[in-house]
Amino acid sequence: MSRVRDVLQEKGSAVHTVPPATTVIRVAQRMRSEHIGAFVVSARVGQLDGLVTERDIVFAIARHGEGALELPASAVMSRAPLTCSPDDTVRSVMAEMTRWRVRHLPVVEHGQLRGMISIGDVVKASIDDADLETNVMRDAYLTGRARLAETG
Repeated sequence: MSRVRDVLQEKGSAVHTVPPATTVIRVAQRMRSEHIGAFVVSARVGQLDGLVTERDIVFAIARHGEGALELPASAVMSRAPLTCSPDDTVRSVMAEMTRWRVRHLPVVEHGQLRGMISIGDVVKASIDDADLETNVMRDAYLTGRARLAETG
């Protein structure tokens, strides 16, 4: 069973961050240009002050109108986002993401930001795990059939 650490080793541990004062419009522009759906909001490298997602931006616009675009990221971010550990299993992370309806989880270890995992990363890892299990079971079955045929 895969762990978050395995996913980060494959995809990398780079985390897209913005300073707290970055305007919402600038965050949205960066989301578009970098093809991502969330930024860690951080005043210092390796620190997690909050998380700003596409959903946070939509909710801010619904609440404040177009004036939301000039608000700082710190005004619309989730201040205590759900996080995970590198040692968490992909299955447990998937369950938490589903339960809380979130698509991005910062990965934190000993109080330090270690990466970011998305629902897409989790789904890919789950599919890879299922494919591996299927291949192992198929190989075991074929080996067993071959031995049966030999002893016939």
